[in-house]
Amino acid sequence: MTKPLSGTLVVSLDQAVAAPMTARRLADAGARVIKLERPEGDFARHYDHVVKGQSTHHVWLSRGKESVVADLTKPEDRKLFEALLAKADVFLQNLKPGAMARLGYAPERLRELHSRLICCSISGYGDEGPYRNRKAYDLLIQAESGLSSITGGPDGPARVGVSLVDIGTGLHAYEAILEALLLRAKTGAGSDIQVSMFDAMMEWMAVPLLFGEHGEPRTRTGLTHFSLAPYGVFQARDGHPILIAIQSDREWKVLCSKVLGEPDLGIDPRFATNPARVANRSETDGLIARYFATRDVEALSQQLDKAEIAFARVNNVVDVLRHPHFRRVAVNSPNGEITLPAPPARFVGASSSDFGPLPELGEHTEAIRREFLGART
Repeated sequence: MTKPLSGTLVVSLDQAVAAPMTARRLADAGARVIKLERPEGDFARHYDHVVKGQSTHHVWLSRGKESVVADLTKPEDRKLFEALLAKADVFLQNLKPGAMARLGYAPERLRELHSRLICCSISGYGDEGPYRNRKAYDLLIQAESGLSSITGGPDGPARVGVSLVDIGTGLHAYEAILEALLLRAKTGAGSDIQVSMFDAMMEWMAVPLLFGEHGEPRTRTGLTHFSLAPYGVFQARDGHPILIAIQSDREWKVLCSKVLGEPDLGIDPRFATNPARVANRSETDGLIARYFATRDVEALSQQLDKAEIAFARVNNVVDVLRHPHFRRVAVNSPNGEITLPAPPARFVGASSSDFGPLPELGEHTEAIRREFLGART
């Protein structure tokens, strides 16, 4: 299968998570991604050594890229960088604010030199506003954006357990680059794209923000739903937690009749409508909890499935590794083959296993220098 971005050259000064996610998605789609790294490498290479002596983040985000060591304060490496940009379709970077401009490579200058170049810069707060020069990391933006204030339980705010801000920002940048490539195909002109981590979270925080501005600000409710009931975790008799989700009054009646065996509760004024169930949440949840405590998880799962009630087991990471729907892909690395979660989007009929290997630090430096500059001088 010919991949969608085959023939597209991406030069990436990516580090940590957000921009590396963008670059990896471009590589997965067939783009040639040349990752420029400082002599010591992307610092995410050194977060840990868990996966066959390699960092989890590097293993997750670096497949399919070519690694070139470059120091843009040195003339010979600047010459290579400029030769790469002259042929690039996309330039991606998430260095600290102002770093590219101080090196003499502000995006507006690059666009003047290369009118077809698509420049994408990822930062904490963008190029405007009072926080534009602040450094930003995932957890800092979780806190600043209000995300942590609605995450966790009543006892206090919590961090989302994965790098949600970085991942979301990286995917927003990926989709913006795809849009820019489509636009260039029509106009012949490149684009200057700015994607901020804070803006990415404002998009994802829209519903809580609307509640805060027009209604009652949301509170932390753990594994329950602010607006719906019953929607939460209940313990089966054998100790396994199950999360159920009732989205409508019709589903509530089905739960009462086909699972709880008490159809009259479906029309009881205290529970018949979602607003009533929310107002009487503790009593509503008590009904579910008492019944679930009389059944083992397998029996409950079969009942809920047969009644077409939405539910999920509250799995831990080890449970998920054995999950029947967990798809993996294999990637080669200097230390042997590694399996990783498969990308969520599948092209029907196409192979899902064609992914490039993980590069060693500087593995492609000399080959790239010869290709773009000729013989090493």
